[in-house]
Amino acid sequence: MNEEQRSVLLKSSSLFPPPEGVRLSYGTAGFREDATLLKSTVYRIGILAALRSLKTHSVIGLMITASHNRVSDNGVKIADPNGGMLSQFWEPFADSIANASDPHQLVLVLSLMLLILDFGLIDDFVRKEEISFNGNRVAEVLLGRDTRPSGESLLDAAKEGIRSIIGSVSHDMGLVTTPQLHWMVRARNMGLKSTEHDYFQQLSQSYRCLLDLIPDGNKTDRLNDKVLVDGANGIGGDKLEIFSEICDDLLVEVRNASKGEGILNEVVGADFVQKEKVVPVGFGPNDAGMRCASFDGDADRLVYFLVQPGSNKIDLVDGDKILSLFALFIKDQLSVIKGEGKAHNSYQASLGIVQTAYANGASTSFLKNLGLDVALTPTGVKYLHEKALEYDIGVYFEANGHGTILFSDTVLSWLEDKNREYSSISKDSEEQKAVSRLLAVSKLINQAVGDALSGLLLVEAVLRHTGWSIQKWNELYTDLPSRQLKVKVVDRTSVVTANAETVAVQPAGIQDAIDAQTVKYRHGRCFIRPSGTEDVIRVYAEAATQEEADCLANSVAKIVDQFLGSGSSH
Repeated sequence: MNEEQRSVLLKSSSLFPPPEGVRLSYGTAGFREDATLLKSTVYRIGILAALRSLKTHSVIGLMITASHNRVSDNGVKIADPNGGMLSQFWEPFADSIANASDPHQLVLVLSLMLLILDFGLIDDFVRKEEISFNGNRVAEVLLGRDTRPSGESLLDAAKEGIRSIIGSVSHDMGLVTTPQLHWMVRARNMGLKSTEHDYFQQLSQSYRCLLDLIPDGNKTDRLNDKVLVDGANGIGGDKLEIFSEICDDLLVEVRNASKGEGILNEVVGADFVQKEKVVPVGFGPNDAGMRCASFDGDADRLVYFLVQPGSNKIDLVDGDKILSLFALFIKDQLSVIKGEGKAHNSYQASLGIVQTAYANGASTSFLKNLGLDVALTPTGVKYLHEKALEYDIGVYFEANGHGTILFSDTVLSWLEDKNREYSSISKDSEEQKAVSRLLAVSKLINQAVGDALSGLLLVEAVLRHTGWSIQKWNELYTDLPSRQLKVKVVDRTSVVTANAETVAVQPAGIQDAIDAQTVKYRHGRCFIRPSGTEDVIRVYAEAATQEEADCLANSVAKIVDQFLGSGSSH
């Protein structure tokens, strides 16, 4: 790093002093905190985004959002060249840069004994990653933010951070959902059109394609069959309203868009609906029997629900049910293609379903009984996404409604070849229609990250394809009652898990004690895992009845407390 670059960094970083006593950690959600504490962090992540762009020779994304958090919070995270999350290898660098105590520590890192200055933190990082400042490359970062009032000033901080790497440029994409920004980054790096208009056009065209391919027997008059969508008083509701004007095939009524009087994520949104299992603001008994859905604050989560008659309670149709609907549909289309009986059709596309241990046991049993390959990963989207990439078609969802479908380049090439083959020998055959549906799904679903808007469109298309009501969809299986608890502990790292967090291998003996309790209950299942953010151990329990699930969870919470707790659980 030359002296000019070092001088620019020292000067610009002095304008963004870090708050005292605040230490941040970059995780799946990036950095999140009270918005008043984030200017320094967002500025520094602007620097990191520019460095990431130089390293990868690609466009990088920087999104300012705190998703389903309260409106006074905000956050920042990076979208990698493929539209996915920041490489895990770079997360420690994000922590170090964000937590540097002053401009000089940002550029200079102390030696091991803090006696002499050695290399700058950024300087050392640049050397490790072989990042060039020779001016032959330009760093390019796409910026986006949600509707939070704090977003605009944090955006300015991000721009200043990007500018502090000489020659770097940023493009402000405006108010966007998180999935939109990730989609734009992925599209740009694939050499495709990448504006919001292009995003809407791709979704609209692929959605219409799926509707055109609905079996004749299921094509019905849908004029009065609309979906009611809770937009969490956020950006997702706004974008859905815009999309519905472009695509009149979608019958939707948006409630709780950001332009109303409601507060972002306050008694609204997918996170609230999924956890509380009651209607969000703006919904009530008059909506009983209607198909309802809810986005979260930045529209990367989607859940459906039914309002119970005469009540504010709901029947939740969560991410597990969305996954099951998608898996069934894709399995059926693959079966049509595989069933053609041609000797030269030796390629067999692999379909994999990826869940975490938090997926309801009834959903996992349902999927396995269909003959599907179901894999479990540790908790966290980055693990789910990574595992889904191992299949030709990988479907992953968390119960909270975050998930997507990934198509490998190999399977897309195969589908394109099959489409050309069928067009020449059996146009409009059931096999060609199945191929066309899968190609449409690959364009409709956001393969970068979970996307509530594209997910909603796919759910609506599949329900119309099958002719199912939301009630019939919800009856695919019945969830086992469950209970989640947290136990405060002195040191959460004392618990070490294996087998996708379903088995506790440390401390010694704790798993045997958990197993001894679990076998007492019908359909009993229980696991513990350390929290990633606080000194608590999380307990998850399932059983045949709610009372049994509660008893199992409480008994295991006591076991955790006996082994390493501080005497409290909730």
